[in-house]
Amino acid sequence: MPHHHDDNQEVLGDEPRNIILGLIGQLRRDMDLSKVTFPTFVLEPRSFLERVTDFMAHPDILINATKVADPEARFIEVVKYYLSGWHIRPKGVKKPYNPVLGEFFRCEWEFEDKTRAFYVAEQVSHHPPVSTYFYANPENGIFITGDLRPKSRFLGNSVAMMLDGGANIRLPLLNEHYRITYPNMYARGILFGTMILELGETATVRCNQSNLMCEIEFKTKGFFSGSYDAIVGRIKRISSGEVLYDISGYWTDVMEIKKRATGESWVLFDADKAPMATKQVIPEAEQAPFESRRLWSKVTQAMLARDLDTATDEKTKIEDLQRHQRKDRESQGISWTPHFFAARGDDWQPRLTNISTDIPTAIEQVKEFVYDSAAKDIHVRHPSCS
Repeated sequence: MPHHHDDNQEVLGDEPRNIILGLIGQLRRDMDLSKVTFPTFVLEPRSFLERVTDFMAHPDILINATKVADPEARFIEVVKYYLSGWHIRPKGVKKPYNPVLGEFFRCEWEFEDKTRAFYVAEQVSHHPPVSTYFYANPENGIFITGDLRPKSRFLGNSVAMMLDGGANIRLPLLNEHYRITYPNMYARGILFGTMILELGETATVRCNQSNLMCEIEFKTKGFFSGSYDAIVGRIKRISSGEVLYDISGYWTDVMEIKKRATGESWVLFDADKAPMATKQVIPEAEQAPFESRRLWSKVTQAMLARDLDTATDEKTKIEDLQRHQRKDRESQGISWTPHFFAARGDDWQPRLTNISTDIPTAIEQVKEFVYDSAAKDIHVRHPSCS
């Protein structure tokens, strides 16, 4: 019996399909889709910058990891954390809003152990699109920075989205650094058949300090065989290549891990049983103009009311403003400087350096950084852009 979650599928009505066919008229195979404007009905009513918080939905996994003494067992927990974020997604194939340059999203969580985590994400580049984020839970010594550089390609009846970039998980109290890469995403059945989201290709989790890496292959369903959402993974020593554990199962459901030396296996992650943490976001009325929920507020309201015409108009206003601001900057010879992040080589790093080893001080530093009041002036810095 092929395993699949029905909530992952959506059959389109005639009207949306006609709009997509009109859209396809502009497309050529292998074309980069970042320049194509998507109709609102294929949108999920939130920004891509907020979508990234889905990877923080099971914080207990990483918190537990910091309390595990054995490096190998700890590495497995980090892999589990990585695999836990993919199952959260909207029905069918929905694409979050493309963030505009200078847009940012911030939130926080309070956990059962009474510790708090803070998150800020910012769109630091528009062409090519780059979204960066920073997550900190100072009490447990967990810091994550990452960037996502989505590149879309049109492949006929499907769209591929390559997720370039990666994430760095730093556990300074344990002196460990994990580097993570992402799989690709595929939206299948956009012209005919059923619309389905798939993950494909290989992603890696690597920790040089513990000499361990994990390769996870996200399997796409074959035309006639195979099942949806399957993964196959291996944890091995970096130095010798020796495989220690095998991982199998479905990223939407249950994943298991097996120790090669003993043959013992156990459930690594069960998506249906895992509790999800609720994020706290400051009220929209108190947000800065370029904060995601406030920026897209009118689009989101119209979409939730199923008023696609208004949603499209409001979305166009945001896109026109962005173009206008870009022309203004170009005519004045001004280049854009992100507010929260700075480019260091190929990486983006938060402009928060030297986080204190004293936990109360670190919490204050992170909080002040994320809720920096000057962020409300992003885009007012060049008067002609307001």
